[in-house]
Amino acid sequence: PDPPMSECMCQSIQPCHADHQGDLSAGQLLKWMDTIACLAAERHAGMACVTLSMDDIQFEETGRVGQVITIKSKVNRAFTTSMEVGICVSVQDVRERVERLVCVAYSTFVGKPAGPQKVLLRPVEDLCSAEEQLQHSLASERRRLRLYNEQTFSTLRDPLSAVSTEFTRVESIELVLPPHANHHGNTFRGQIMAWMENAATVAASRLCGCFPSLRSVDMFRFRGPSSVGDRLVFKAVVNNTFNNSIEVGVRVEAYNCEEWTANKPRHINSAFLIYQLANTPGDVPAFPQVTYTTQDGERRYLSAIVRKRIRMARKHILSCKEEAPLSVPWDKSNQVYLGYNNVAALTVLAGKQDWEVAVYVHEEVELLCVQVQMEVMTSALHAFTLLADLTLRPLWDKHYLSCEEVERADEEETVYHIKCPPINGGKSRDFVFLLSKRQPCKDGDPYVVALRSVTVTTVPPVEGFLRSEAKCAGFLIHSLGLNSCKVCYYNQVTSGVLPYVAGNLAGWSKSMEETASACTTFLERDLITTLF
Repeated sequence: PDPPMSECMCQSIQPCHADHQGDLSAGQLLKWMDTIACLAAERHAGMACVTLSMDDIQFEETGRVGQVITIKSKVNRAFTTSMEVGICVSVQDVRERVERLVCVAYSTFVGKPAGPQKVLLRPVEDLCSAEEQLQHSLASERRRLRLYNEQTFSTLRDPLSAVSTEFTRVESIELVLPPHANHHGNTFRGQIMAWMENAATVAASRLCGCFPSLRSVDMFRFRGPSSVGDRLVFKAVVNNTFNNSIEVGVRVEAYNCEEWTANKPRHINSAFLIYQLANTPGDVPAFPQVTYTTQDGERRYLSAIVRKRIRMARKHILSCKEEAPLSVPWDKSNQVYLGYNNVAALTVLAGKQDWEVAVYVHEEVELLCVQVQMEVMTSALHAFTLLADLTLRPLWDKHYLSCEEVERADEEETVYHIKCPPINGGKSRDFVFLLSKRQPCKDGDPYVVALRSVTVTTVPPVEGFLRSEAKCAGFLIHSLGLNSCKVCYYNQVTSGVLPYVAGNLAGWSKSMEETASACTTFLERDLITTLF
């Protein structure tokens, strides 16, 4: 049986629940999810509850007519006046016995107070399983990230000449009738979400000229109630497009009869819906690039980039998947093989397309990479000489406490032991890196300084340090002239590296930009010192 604070609902998907393609309507699914989450919240609070937000909705697939959808909800954690409810949706064909995951989401609820005072909630107790304890812990992290990132902004890319977002603007009006409301007379939050999804889909379709698929929903925020008889105005517009996704913002305003006459709306809800194109294997989905033509459009355009960075950071920060060991045993007998693979992996990483935002980021299904570019007023050879000596890195990189040479195989391969300081209250970490350096084979090729983790018997784990690993990192140095070069730093992010770049991804830190500036200053200052 399910735990006491959980709820479960099974629903057969009927034609009235589906869109024109026979797939379960995302709006209908959101209504069911909100209903079952509210039941779990009210069971825990012992009173009527109100949805404040719904975050981290990731659609893995969808259901079809004739299948059975199962929705489970459970209170993960109760804070002082709010609680997080986890929602898991799966689908099963009537002819099959295997359930497939549709989506996972997290809603925030508060108790509906009888007076002006907020309702205090009792904590969640009796966490029996390891999964319950894990979700209880992650709920606090999700809350911290959500609150910390809501107002985050940072330097972002310039808009491209493209389609104006104003072209995608959509407005629709719905009259709240008794079937749309609960026994308190307030509009079902799930019904509002369904109407929002309809408006957002139309806005996205205007831009791409086809029927896109809803992949996730970000920052559902319920700011106030609406009642039977209210007119709800849904305003949807495309905020920005990325390599394979599009963000649509939706704002909901409510009017009663007097407010409608006086044109004084109440802002009751807003959300951001992320769409992708449905593509067949081998196709490369692409959305038209957009730009802004108004001051409000500029704000939405830049905010969409911030939210994408936050979603990306949140996804990888909260991922709990165990990584297989990344380090490979180091021995001089496999030196040639390891050196070749070290350089080749960095070259392949640098050749990836579709890097996004200021500290450039490339994301695939289970892969996150970062790139930082620097233009340095020094020769490429000089920069290569300094960057290839890892013992100099603590002079400009604050993330390096110390760096000791462990073993020098030859002029191109060296093993180093690096110690790094703690960050965000975590443990100090250490790494054992193989550094492989290569000079250009012909004109136009870059200098290469490649790094990856290896295991060396002479460097066992150090007490007080958490032994961590890096899969692929390093520098490519391109000559721009006699006394100028472009230095590109790459890192394929692992769980050991993530704490040092998470702030940059989410936008609350500029440590990578600051480190890049320190590196540039070091390379140029060292040249001046050498000359004089």
